[in-house]
Amino acid sequence: MAATGSLSAAGQTPELLAQLEKAGLEVLGSCEKMSGRGPELLQHSALLEDFTPEELDIFGAAMFVIRAKAGQVLISEGDKGDWMLLVLSGTVDVTKSTPPGEDAPDDEDTISRLAVIKEGAAMGEMSMFDRDLRYATCTAIDTVEAAVLTRAAIGQLIRQHPGVGAKLMVKIIQQLARRLRNTSNQVVRLMQKQ
Repeated sequence: MAATGSLSAAGQTPELLAQLEKAGLEVLGSCEKMSGRGPELLQHSALLEDFTPEELDIFGAAMFVIRAKAGQVLISEGDKGDWMLLVLSGTVDVTKSTPPGEDAPDDEDTISRLAVIKEGAAMGEMSMFDRDLRYATCTAIDTVEAAVLTRAAIGQLIRQHPGVGAKLMVKIIQQLARRLRNTSNQVVRLMQKQ
């Protein structure tokens, strides 16, 4: 795994590179020229939909790209992380582990699928902001390329390109609000069934 000068400008740290390397993920380099990544990505990404090509390139330069093979874990439930991922290509399985109940302590954890996400989707934003433990595990179903955005890179974007940084923050907050709304609706439906 080669760390280049552009990677350090993209907000990564030696600790993050070591964490990614330990997980077996390949670091490919900077995500600059994001505007040229193809219309499919831009059409499927709620996070990117309002950015101009110039803004996309500024945003992309703040990130670096990793690759995971099928079956590799991109994010592990219970880990710490101050970064998020934007899926550039491939499909990711998002799962949550639930420990056994008090009535059956010898049972194994139950693994529940929360979502299957594809290119354009973001994951890991909650831990990036609150620095709490990762809520779920994200595993590559097929070969996945994803852009890594760190908390430090967002701060750098806000300082150096306030318009792009503000637009990015609004898009991430909208995405988190949408997920919270969906979760609340699911809880209400479950309560109504009881």
